[in-house]
Amino acid sequence: MKHIPLAERMRPRSLDEFVGQEHVLGKGKILDTLLSRKKLPSIILWGPPGCGKTTLAKIIAGAIGAKFVIFSAVLSGVKELRLIIQEAEKDFQEKRRPLILFVDEIHRFNKAQQDAFLPHVESGLVVLIGATTENPSFEIIPPLLSRCRVIMLEPLSTEHLHAILMSALKDRERGLGELGLEIEEGAAQYLVAASDGDARTLLNNLEVVAEYCATLDQDTQGMKITVAVVQEAVEQKSLRYDKGGEEHYNLISAFHKSLRGSDPDAALYWLARMVAAGESPHYIARRMVRFASEDIGNADPQALQIALSALRAYDFLGSPEGELALAQAAVYLATAPKSNAVYAAFGAAMSDARKYGTLPVPMHIRNAPTKLMKRLGYGKGYKYAHDFPEGIAEQEHLPAELKGRIYYKPTNRGYERTVAERLDRWRRILAKRRGAPKE
Repeated sequence: MKHIPLAERMRPRSLDEFVGQEHVLGKGKILDTLLSRKKLPSIILWGPPGCGKTTLAKIIAGAIGAKFVIFSAVLSGVKELRLIIQEAEKDFQEKRRPLILFVDEIHRFNKAQQDAFLPHVESGLVVLIGATTENPSFEIIPPLLSRCRVIMLEPLSTEHLHAILMSALKDRERGLGELGLEIEEGAAQYLVAASDGDARTLLNNLEVVAEYCATLDQDTQGMKITVAVVQEAVEQKSLRYDKGGEEHYNLISAFHKSLRGSDPDAALYWLARMVAAGESPHYIARRMVRFASEDIGNADPQALQIALSALRAYDFLGSPEGELALAQAAVYLATAPKSNAVYAAFGAAMSDARKYGTLPVPMHIRNAPTKLMKRLGYGKGYKYAHDFPEGIAEQEHLPAELKGRIYYKPTNRGYERTVAERLDRWRRILAKRRGAPKE
């Protein structure tokens, strides 16, 4: 059994072992109600990777005593479907047993292929369970969608994933319990965060870590899994620069730091050094475009346009005339007001994106172009900003876990002073509408 991947070995066999999705499996919830009746309509399980769609379909089939057939949208087509239907008809005549046809990645089927399911779903011969990571409103044909119940599954929470991890680590029958490994809480949190709500990714990474531990010492009993061990086992090693090109990086570093230090003379010198050494002008121009966003940002929004124009001018003129456009841009960037507020804000936002994973978009700011999405509550309660004074509405645009988070903190330099004053005014207006005291 050990040759079977850990994620497959640890797949829940019953609802008692299943972790998560309480909003549809809890007492009195939709799947609990359907299963209690022992009669299931065709359904579409819509949710992110690794949230339990396939596992849930298998458990459902077992709970109602139905024959279960997996049909892959990637590997199978209409021909294979006909053979399955023939077997289903024979089985139903002999045993009066329904067939649950689980179609993984059903969104990959084209219209004609999806049409092939219709008569069999309509006749009741087949109970279709489709699994998809894509919005059914856009990926499933309307006639088939109208015959199915859409059930939204959620990404697994950190608590769910932590429970799955610890279960796999301790389970001696199907998991890694025989290895006797222990894990630091920080390492567990690291693995959970890296999985981004996907139980399969979590277990695959845990298996890699366990294999790595075994290479360190064949006797893993009592071995502690640390953050360092997890990083070494799971993380891809970053590429290293060729040391023979050290001067290349020294020169571009000097150029970048001269621009940041508002020293146009030094910037021109290091630019000249790079050009004389045969450095690619496109590389220099790309670095200036990056600098315009990283170190100037909205203190002078025109800087980004200047850098991009220098690149286009060089392409138009070529060397040596085009190099003057690079020099002009370098002087402009060096003498522009500086702010890394956008750079810092984006870095903080990226940090939260990695830390919290794929937090769901608040329902009130989701787009709702279809009836299904409106029925599910998409866009409900959205406030149209243009209908409010100053063009700002009092509503939260971030996920609940990040409510009130402020990433962008403009400086008082250059144009950012204007941006800062504008943001401050808007926040005061919103505070006043909420009845909160002014800061």
